[in-house]
This record gives sequence, structure tokens and C-alpha cells, in this order.
Amino acid sequence: MNVLVYLFVAVIAYLLASRFYARFIAKTLGEDTDNPTPACTMNDGRDYVPTKRYVLFAHHFSAIAGAGPILGPTVAILYGFVPAWLWVVLGGIFMGAVHDFTALFVCMREGGKSMAEVARKTMGNAGFNLFILFTILMIILVTSSFLSATSISLTSLWPLAKIGVQEGETFLKSVTVDGVVMGRIGGIASMSVIVITLSSPVLGWLIYKKGINTIAAYVLAAIVCVASVLLGIEYPVSLTPTVWMIIISIYVLIAAGVPVWVILQPRDFINVQILYGGIILMVLSIFSIGFSGVTVTMPSFNLDEGVRSLGFIWPMMFITIACGAISGFHSLVAGGTTGKQLANECDARKIGFNGMLLESALAVCVLLALGAAMNFVDYKSIVWPTDPGVKSNPILGFSLAAGHLFNRGLGIPVALGTVFGILLVEGFVVTTLDAAVRLNRYLFEELWSIVFKNPPKIFKHYWFNAALSVAFMWVLAYSNAFSTLWPIFGTANQLLAALGLFAISSWLLIKGKKYFFALLPGIFMMITTMASLVILGLKYVKDANYILLATDVLLMVLSIGVVVLVGKKFMGKGAEPKAA
Repeated sequence: MNVLVYLFVAVIAYLLASRFYARFIAKTLGEDTDNPTPACTMNDGRDYVPTKRYVLFAHHFSAIAGAGPILGPTVAILYGFVPAWLWVVLGGIFMGAVHDFTALFVCMREGGKSMAEVARKTMGNAGFNLFILFTILMIILVTSSFLSATSISLTSLWPLAKIGVQEGETFLKSVTVDGVVMGRIGGIASMSVIVITLSSPVLGWLIYKKGINTIAAYVLAAIVCVASVLLGIEYPVSLTPTVWMIIISIYVLIAAGVPVWVILQPRDFINVQILYGGIILMVLSIFSIGFSGVTVTMPSFNLDEGVRSLGFIWPMMFITIACGAISGFHSLVAGGTTGKQLANECDARKIGFNGMLLESALAVCVLLALGAAMNFVDYKSIVWPTDPGVKSNPILGFSLAAGHLFNRGLGIPVALGTVFGILLVEGFVVTTLDAAVRLNRYLFEELWSIVFKNPPKIFKHYWFNAALSVAFMWVLAYSNAFSTLWPIFGTANQLLAALGLFAISSWLLIKGKKYFFALLPGIFMMITTMASLVILGLKYVKDANYILLATDVLLMVLSIGVVVLVGKKFMGKGAEPKAA
């Protein structure tokens, strides 16, 4: 089928959902633009900061998107194009967008508090404790997965012959490996990441301390992006994956402790220019090849290979494609940063619901790039290598698909398109890492108040908690490959989404409002993820991976606790629990 059919159907569905379904939910929630937001009433210049919608949307979108809507579809398309596309579109509308909007709105209404605090209010201290434990586990898993993926991709090499050039005919610096001339694609992205990171505090100072206007901010961000690529082409950085793990870990430790305007927000603002540009290029390329009659060439259904590599399509595809359809991590961004920065109550819908739809649209474009422009044999050799000595590199797999898509659609050289593709992912992997470690810093602080009546002074210090988050992230990433970490992360992530939807449903129940649009997706995700825990647990027993087995068992115990709490809540007809 022509690629434009898949794109048009998805876009029309998103537009209808934004126009009608989002407004129905907003009306049910009681959206009121006259209500002052916590950012206005509690402005402290550090965490609670009223922020312009375009800046906050950029921060929120880049924080929730990251590499998730790219890596998940890239891995799960092995099941076939059609099932992956259906889950991204339908899941993105009826589960992901609902989850993101309602989580952001409720966190805002509760004073900019976290979803853990919302769970405390709706399900008591037990709900709060479960949410904290779920979240800490999920963030450790997502950060370790992303750290593993990015450390491999920043060292990516690919044969020049496979992108149609010879040595000396391309801007790529090359190296010969086993007699094959390889282009150093990852080195360009490495330099770009470094330049953008070092430039972020300067842009943050100009935006928040000097008040430069919107156009100037966008122009400066664009200049930084272009300059970072040009420097990367001329001076590609070549480091080992282990060294990159250490460097990135040190960076996110620092970023987790400084005010949001210093690194977090300006870095997101710069990176989102690349993401916006990537989406535009992918859409234009898809239109171009679509009008040329290009169809999806990857198998529509490839269940045999998918089941052999990942497991049964249900539940495994539904947890492998997480961020492109629904993601519990988004509720952490909503309660941790975005909910504290909304300047107007209606911004919750425009940022929460539409931000998730845009992420889902990105996942659709990723599927179309892979499905129409990537050779299926090359795809499997990169993402699902059979050689035990070769590590899965889904970032490179997507980047090559993007390079071929841009070449066929817009005439951009494959090498340049591939570099842009890898930059599209890399900046946002790091962005997600620094945002996630900052959130885990908050959560560890809350955990110690649960464990200790009077926590030791050091346990209250943000540097200690940030360092603890980074240490767990590094140990898991160093000891496990990306392909091993991603399924357990996806499961924990979707479990957190289920818990968030249950907390939101309980909040609506207490307020006497309709809740079916949040409760039904929550039930589906809880059943799906508990089934995946059983499958993964059996695999970990077989592989003697006792660390991940212990994680799996703990998640199952926490899931059962959630089911019991929610059952009691709804059988009790919405009485608000007492919290200490």
C-alpha cells in the first residue's frame, strides 16, 4: 500500500482526536482558563516558573519524546508493519494522549505535585509508596537502556559502499575494519552532542536573564545546531562505548542538580529544533516518495520472526512500542517539571494531549521510513544481529532508514541524511537522561522519607540522590545489552502508565466526574504488562539473569498491590482515603 495512505489516515485521526476527544476530556476535567496555575502562585524562580507555551511545549515534547518513539517502533517493526502502525495510531489517541493530558492536568490542579502525590491523595499512603517504587525502578531501567543504546550508537560505523560512495567521495571520515572501508557516522553526532551541551547555559542565560525575543532564540538555537554538525564533520570524536557511558553519566549528574534554566530547558529548546526539522524532513520525504508511487516494502506481517525474537505479539509488541503509543514516563515529566511551569490552565491540553499526538505522529514517520526505505536484510543485521559478537544498534538502523528516505524523497546524500538521522536520536537520548535523573533525584528524596522517620542529612541532599540514580543507571547499562534491557523497561514503563491512569480515575471518581476514558486504558495496560512480566520472568530464569529476574518479580508484586488498591477504591465508591 502507498505510504501516503498510512500517513493520511493517521494524521486525520490525530486531527479529529485533538478537535473533539481532547475537548470532551477537558470539559469533563473542568478546564478553566481563569484558574491561576501553581507556576503563577508559587513562582520560586527554580522549579515553579511560568513559561511561554512555545518554550514549554519544546521542553515537554523533547523530554517525553526522546528516543522512545524511534527506538520502540524500530525494534518492534520486526512483527510486521501493520500491527506496529495500528498500535501506534490507536494507542496514541485513546491511551497515550489521554494519559498525558489527564496526568498533566491533575498534577497542575494538585498544586504542581508529582503523580506519586496524586496517588497518595486518591489511594492513600500505600498508593504513594507503590508509585514511588514503580517510578524509581522504571527510571533506572529507561536511563540504563538509553545509556546503553547511545554509547553504542555514538561509535557507529557503516560500510561506505552500502551508502553508495567510495572513500574520498564523501564528507565522512573513514576507517578500515577487516578490509572494509567504514564511515564514522557516530563521531559527527558525538561532537554535535558536545557542542549543544556546552552552548545550552549561554542560551539559557540569554532567554531567562536577558529576555531575548522568540525569533532571536530560535535563530540562535538553529545556529548552534548547524555549527555543531559542521564541527562534527570536520572533527568527529572517536571514543569507546565505555568511555561514553562514563562521560554521559557525569554530565547527567551535573544537569540533575543545577536550575532548570541553566541546562535542562535551553538544551531541550536547541534539541527540539533538530526534532522538528527531522519530522518536517520525514514528512516531506514521505510525501515525495508517496506521490512517486512508493509503497511499504517491509513485510506487513512477520509474526514468526517477531515471536522468535521478542515473544508473542500480545503482550510483547504492546510493551516494546511504549513511548509512541503510551508511556508512564510522561506522567513523571508532567508532575516533575511541566506541571510546575504552565502559565495558563488551557496549556495543559495543548501541551499534554497534542504533544503526545505529535510524538505518535513521529512514531508513524519512523515506521514509514523503515517500511519504505530500509532494506529488510540490512535492518535485521543491524537491529537483530545473529552474530553473538555484534550488539544490536537500533539507532543506527533508524538513521540509515532516514538517510535512504531523505535521499529518495529529497535528493539529500545518504551519508548526510544518515548523520541527521543519528543526530535526531542522540540529542534526545541525552535530553531524556538528564530529565529522568533529575526526576529520580526527587523520588529518592521521597523514598527516604518513607523508609526513615528522620532520614540522615546526606539522604536529603540532591547531589547524593542524583549520584545514586546515576550509579544504578551505569551498572545496569554496563552489565546488560540494549536488547536485553528494553523489554523490561517497556514493561515497567507501561505498568507506571497503568498506575497513573488508575490514580487519575480515582481522582475523577472522588470529584464525581466521568472516568471511563482513563480507567479502561489503565485496565488494558495492567493486564498486558502483567502478562509480559510472566514471559520475561521465564526468560530470565532460563538465561540465569538474576538481577533482571529480581526486578521482574518485584514489579509483579507491586502490580498485584496496585490491582488490590484499585479494586478496593472502586468498590468503596470513591471515598477519599486518609493520608498521613
